[in-house]
This record gives sequence, structure tokens and C-alpha cells, in this order.
Amino acid sequence: MAASIEHYQLPLPRFEGGVRLLIVVAPYYRAIADAMIEGAKAVATEAGASVDLVEVPGALEVPTAIGLAASRSLYDGYVALGCVIRGETTHYDTVCNDSSRGITLLGLQGHCIGNGILTVENYEQAEVRAEPHGQNKGGGAAAAALHLIALKRGWETRPVRQKSGEKPDIIRLAGELEGPSGA
Repeated sequence: MAASIEHYQLPLPRFEGGVRLLIVVAPYYRAIADAMIEGAKAVATEAGASVDLVEVPGALEVPTAIGLAASRSLYDGYVALGCVIRGETTHYDTVCNDSSRGITLLGLQGHCIGNGILTVENYEQAEVRAEPHGQNKGGGAAAAALHLIALKRGWETRPVRQKSGEKPDIIRLAGELEGPSGA
């Protein structure tokens, strides 16, 4: 039923100046990973972004690799790619939840990340979501990262909003605001 629903996609943003993306992929299912990488690179190229690619052992390592790269400020955004297929144990839930949580936490720290880690019930579902000329969640993740970069850059050019004559909020934990304290 979901296949018959039309989805709206935002037009890709255009940038003044270069954009650098890092694709971090867990290639555990190589064919799926390669198809998503192809989709992510195609979208990045269409938007005029340059791309670097690194591979990590599994989906749990994707957020760590992004965090390491982000600490160096080498990239404008990140594309997280991988595939987790439900198995016979609860390990699936751990990998899905923890990789997603790690990516979300990095995003809340201000990093522009498109999450393309597939979480599916079987290999056939992964193939549908990775098809280069179909859904390709790799391309969708790259587009998401690019939109977040555009949003961040747009906000960085705006002055901080402060009402005229208003003093900034001051939080006092102890002592006086000015002068020596007898604490």
C-alpha cells in the first residue's frame, strides 16, 4: 500500500562556495551498500558537493566515525549508510536503536547528518530501498544532509536576535554579579 503513496521531495539546495560531504558506510551487505553509495554520490554531484568515503565494520561504528570526523571540522555534513536486517536475536534492536541514537545525538550537537542506515526485516526490503533508480535511501540521506547544511548556513548569516536595550540573560550560580564575593 505504501508504494502507491506519492512522496514529496524538496528541491536540492544550491550553495555559494563548496560543500564537502563525508559518506560513512558500513558495507556488511556489500551490494546494498554499493547501491546506496551510488545514490548518495549522484545526489551530492547534482548539488555540486564534493564527497569523501570511509568504511567502518558495522552500523554501530558509523556514529563514532562521524563524531571523529566532526571533531576535526573537515566536512560540512555527513551521510550515514548501512543496512541492518532482523535476525533471530535481539542484537538487531540494539544495533538499530544505538546507531540511530548516536546519529541523533550528533545532529543535536549541530552536525548536519543524513541517516541512511536501513533497518529492515529481510534482504528483499533492503534491495527495494537501495535500488539506484528507485527509492535509494542513500540519495535521500545525502539530500537530507545537504538540506541541513543549507539551513545551518542560512542561520549562520543572520545576526543573533536581541531586543534593543535588553541585557543578555545572566545565570548566577553563587556570589555577586560584580565585584569581590565573600563566598
